Amino acid sequence: MLEYASHPFEEAQMKRIQASIVAALTVAGLAGCSGMSHQEKSTVAGAAIGGVAGSALTNGSALGTVGGAVAGGVIGHEVGK
Repeated sequence: MLEYASHPFEEAQMKRIQASIVAALTVAGLAGCSGMSHQEKSTVAGAAIGGVAGSALTNGSALGTVGGAVAGGVIGHEVGK
């Protein structure tokens, strides 16, 4: 049986696609936040940015993504005051 060996270029391309999807979903999600306060919007934006950063820094680790989202949400909340 043949096994598929991933190529570094394909992995990089997949990460770019995933980041684009996350960015598009973030923008779509934020578009629905018109009734939110400035601080609530900052919290959501911080969580989204932190989640993407945490995922990128830990090569897609779920724990890194969640940790980044939590840290980003806290920072966004404080910055939005």
